[in-house]
Amino acid sequence: MTEQFDKVYQQSIESPEIFWGDAAQDIQWTKKPQTVLDNSNPPFTRWYPDGELNACYNTLDYHVENGRGEQTALIYDSAVTSTVEKISYTEMRDKVARLAGVLSSFGVEKGDRVVIYMPLVPEAIMAMLACARLGSIHSVVFGGFAAAELAVRIDDAQPKVILAASCGIETSRVIPYKSLLDEAIDIAHHKPDACLVLQRPQCEATMLPGRDFDWTDQCVNAKPADCVDVEANHPLYILYTSGTTGQPKGVVHDTGGYMVALKWSMKNIYDIDAGDVYWAASDIGWVVGHSYMVYGPLLKGATTILYEGKPVGTPDAGAFWRIIEQHQVKALFCAPTTFRAIKREDPKGKFLEKYNTSCLESLYLAGERCDPDTLKWAHDILNVPVIDHWWQTETGWAICANCKGIELLPIVPGSLTRAVPGYNVQVVNKQLQPLESGELGTLVIKLPLPPGVFTGLWNNPEKFVDAYFKNFPGYYETGDAGTIDSNQYVSVMARTDDVINVAGHRLSTGAVEEVLVAHPEVSECAVIHIKDELKGQLPLGLLILSSDSTSDAETIVDDVIASVRNTIGPVAAFKLCTVVARLPKTRSGKILRATMAKIADGEDYKIPATIDDPTILDEISTAFKTIGYPTA
Repeated sequence: MTEQFDKVYQQSIESPEIFWGDAAQDIQWTKKPQTVLDNSNPPFTRWYPDGELNACYNTLDYHVENGRGEQTALIYDSAVTSTVEKISYTEMRDKVARLAGVLSSFGVEKGDRVVIYMPLVPEAIMAMLACARLGSIHSVVFGGFAAAELAVRIDDAQPKVILAASCGIETSRVIPYKSLLDEAIDIAHHKPDACLVLQRPQCEATMLPGRDFDWTDQCVNAKPADCVDVEANHPLYILYTSGTTGQPKGVVHDTGGYMVALKWSMKNIYDIDAGDVYWAASDIGWVVGHSYMVYGPLLKGATTILYEGKPVGTPDAGAFWRIIEQHQVKALFCAPTTFRAIKREDPKGKFLEKYNTSCLESLYLAGERCDPDTLKWAHDILNVPVIDHWWQTETGWAICANCKGIELLPIVPGSLTRAVPGYNVQVVNKQLQPLESGELGTLVIKLPLPPGVFTGLWNNPEKFVDAYFKNFPGYYETGDAGTIDSNQYVSVMARTDDVINVAGHRLSTGAVEEVLVAHPEVSECAVIHIKDELKGQLPLGLLILSSDSTSDAETIVDDVIASVRNTIGPVAAFKLCTVVARLPKTRSGKILRATMAKIADGEDYKIPATIDDPTILDEISTAFKTIGYPTA
């Protein structure tokens, strides 16, 4: 049943140079690499070190030159402005070339950094590709990010130019960006030479003469720039991870290995061919946006969708179904929290009945662990394979997945299926000893890592080694805890710092959350660990109830406490649970468990820069107080 996948996977592990050498043939090189892998200085692995190419050429110019110029490259669907725009490959190439010409006129050259601070508009994607066209290094920062956090990134990346928009739109709320940018530049030690600002009609920005320039005016008469060849190991972009106190972690992805891995993944993981419509419902501020809103689909010659809106509220819980039908989406990629939000608003799937989504062939979930109940709900209403897969900012593409383009394996809810070809995933204890089938431990990946993963941290090689490779020599430390069963199916159960130690018994937050969300009136939940003098740590559960819930909260809490006792056992010591209206999350949908744990323990905490709505933390603090936490 897994014969085809096993054959591909085995070759990738046993003969990585042959495997990835073959995959590299699908990329357009201006200088074809003679060396596939240089692993002489691990963990600083280098793929295709003597090759040269241009990422923008591979995503745009190549397709125009080979007959796809009239095909739609990008569909911009803005629910918040009631706009739908389709941009062909030829139009996209021409606009990107002119924007690259503007950057060039500001002195931007190969190796220079450019910070992009924009909402989900087509110009944001064009900005990334224009940088790639010149060989400059882009660093996308979430539009609307706090000024102090933006300043930290400006100081670290030291951009020559900043590309920004006057504002973003969150549902119906307009968020001015330019004032935040001005404040960030005032705070930062490094000052950019110029800022190119896209004026949106919802909020026109005040411009600083001599530094700020109007995007549209500059592009009108700009001379189109040609593609600049770069070495395969030349940085394509820097993407800063969360945790920005002190020196930030600027994750660096190269050009050649990243292009090879993404183009290979589009067919082999997502089963996408040239001409297909692919939708990654994310944000360009996340690695998902880089890999699968921009580079991956365009490398493949597919049509990518840029959606400015929410899964619910713009205007309702049928927003995603409307887009799938209207644009004939073949594959959708989003976070599990998206489907939890839709399920909460429309638990019976009534909105889906209004649309014909028969074009959809598969749903991919990533960004946070998908509980089996949510996966089953999504499968039942869509009747397509629902594939949970696992990857990180650092890897840039999937570590584990059900590779539909190779062979669709049996789907096991709660599992990520198998390690993707190229990744040798193992589960070990702190002494780097392999664990038995099904035993909870640290998930690590044996070196060398495949192409496409990060090649370092910007200007910080020491932290690169210390943070990811020091604790488990010869392996990449993922920071996630999980299990691998006898069929080599991998399950990620929690971040390693979210594993709860109850009187010496290691308990994953994911295992408890599976039980909680299985309750028919619970739409979403989170489990955190709190300090306990007797047992060391205890689990605390937070529940969000479905919109059609009819039972009182106390009864539901009693029900789930009993379920955990019956399913996991008394060893879980699960007695603390409460109902909340919402959970604090990042913009990508990750629940801020560590922050909530600090609130419950009465510790000082910093409001995470990526939080979707900081006011939720006050609500959580109030909820904890109703059950007696913090105790002091």
